[in-house]
Amino acid sequence: MRIGTAEPDSTFLTQGRALGAVLELAGLRDVAILESRSASIENARRIGSGDLDFGFMAANWIGRALRGESPFEASIGLRMAAPMNLGPMFFIARADGAIGSVRDLLGKRVAIGPATSGVAQHARSIFGALGHTLDDFTPVYLDFAAGAEALAKGDIDAQLQCPIPNKVMSALDAAIDLRVIPYDGGDLATVLAKNSVYRRSTMKAGDLRALTKDVDQPGVVNVLVTHERQDEATVAAVVAAIIAGADELASLNPLFRGMADLWRPLSSEGPRALEFEGVPLHPGAIAGYRAAGALA
Repeated sequence: MRIGTAEPDSTFLTQGRALGAVLELAGLRDVAILESRSASIENARRIGSGDLDFGFMAANWIGRALRGESPFEASIGLRMAAPMNLGPMFFIARADGAIGSVRDLLGKRVAIGPATSGVAQHARSIFGALGHTLDDFTPVYLDFAAGAEALAKGDIDAQLQCPIPNKVMSALDAAIDLRVIPYDGGDLATVLAKNSVYRRSTMKAGDLRALTKDVDQPGVVNVLVTHERQDEATVAAVVAAIIAGADELASLNPLFRGMADLWRPLSSEGPRALEFEGVPLHPGAIAGYRAAGALA
């Protein structure tokens, strides 16, 4: 079983390693956790070609892949397997700077990940919801580690970071004084209203040195997907292992904490509760949730 994740030190890779351990504990053998340089996009393409059986993706990409919209050249028959976590996407800046809100980033130098990455797409979605484009600031296309280094050196003004905890963010937070950038007034509500795959996510005081109080941010649901051709028994076994191993996953990687809250709406809303961007649940996933009692 081949599962695609993302680049070294990424959240998808650390989650994938924890997932691989839980799947093997459940008796699923020969689980290979594979790196990917462009995360969601590459994973979707490799699932489509048959090079991967499952892949981690941000929910904002899966509908595009299914519909064959840019950057995908053709429709990919993705199907939902399971939600993995709700991760806040947040901007950070040096604490000694003058950036007090997300709108203050206009005209600044902001690292938003590699040009084709899911992080860069989040930057477009966030600023687009506020009526701006990437032309309204200077996008700097650096991965998380390089972006953090540039921020520490003062070569950029801010960085769009990924869900915590992650190794890069923890090291940067320990090295320099940072500020997690909040949204002005109703800006966060606007971003959430215009991006259906986002949810309100609260970053808790104390989770970073930079977090001196709770801060609400847009959170994206990160998901595990497969292909429509994947056999039902395999998908059902993976979903069953995830549900049974939820506590173990959380102990191996804090990003999985609260994961059960993401599939709880199945009991009242049915399969559509996990059909992000029009991508349906795989029949095997439906069988797995029903067997676990999460879906009637």
